[in-house]
Amino acid sequence: MLEQKRNRRTVKSNIKNQIKLICQLFCLAAKVIFSSRSIRFSLLCTIFIWTVWLTAIGPSRALSNLCANWEFAFTMVFGSMVAGATSMGGGAVAFPALTKWLHVSPPDAKLFSLAIQSIGMSAASFTIVAMKTKVEWKLIRWVSLGGIPGIFMGTAFLAPLLPPEVIKISFTMMISSFALILIHLNLTKNERKFTIEHWGKREKILSLVVGLMGGIISGLVGSGMDVFAYSVMVLLFGLCEKVSTPTSVILMAINAVTGFVIHHFILGDFVTPVSNYWLAAVPVVVVGAPIGAILCSLMERQMVVWILMSLIGIELLTSLLLIPLTKSVILAGCLAMILFTSFYYLMYRAKLRPSSQGVTSIQTVVK
Repeated sequence: MLEQKRNRRTVKSNIKNQIKLICQLFCLAAKVIFSSRSIRFSLLCTIFIWTVWLTAIGPSRALSNLCANWEFAFTMVFGSMVAGATSMGGGAVAFPALTKWLHVSPPDAKLFSLAIQSIGMSAASFTIVAMKTKVEWKLIRWVSLGGIPGIFMGTAFLAPLLPPEVIKISFTMMISSFALILIHLNLTKNERKFTIEHWGKREKILSLVVGLMGGIISGLVGSGMDVFAYSVMVLLFGLCEKVSTPTSVILMAINAVTGFVIHHFILGDFVTPVSNYWLAAVPVVVVGAPIGAILCSLMERQMVVWILMSLIGIELLTSLLLIPLTKSVILAGCLAMILFTSFYYLMYRAKLRPSSQGVTSIQTVVK
């Protein structure tokens, strides 16, 4: 009997010690996590958005709408992380998922993609700033200036004139042609720069033009400023992908907010059911996009590149499966492929061509 009591006491003591050890490890992990400035900032941002979300429409309506449109929230779990971690934006996931599996019309899917990125990519941008991640603020300022009139032109004037299928296949061919040049760029192991040292009149004008074109693309597709600006940063300016990616996220956040304001306050077409889809996904993207931004900061440059390549491959595959391949669509796709491949190749060659002034100069190089 005495031996059994001793054994029981020993077992209880061991269990208590194990529980105590687990609690200590948990407290240590929590201390490490919450000591990170970026994590704390992301949590504060999430709590703020959730509070506004619940207060604006009421807890009961917010939760009932979330339950009724849970598919959109679930879709943006992955889409928001893609938006924060890559230059593709959440629209790369949202558009094919909404049109193919959720049976949302292409115009509504485009509007949803733009609106949800105004929240998710803004949250990711705040996290990027909080982490003090290296970005090119000079480019952000000047490209954004060009992007404001660009997205208005694309949304209000060009989108009503062009068939949605032609717009979508052209965008797919644009990023697919960029992938071809990017593969070649990585196979040849060219130099990468962490900053643009020379910043003169030519660079400012070029940035305005890039912003104008990227804004037009975003106005037509609901995304595109990020990947277009990213292509110029990598191919022409020779910036490292680890710098270009967070820079493109901030650019798309600014452009998405501008587009959302245009749709909601000027065009007045941000109405149900798209607004309900958006409200269901808002509490998800404010968590997923910052997580994506944090993951991007931890990944190696080559990993960032190959994730982008994979997403472009998914974009190409889903577009070929979803878009009716009529003669006009095939013609538009072929023309876009030829045009953008030539455009990207010229940028790639221009970066390599020696110049007395130079578009950029090397401050820090990554092999």
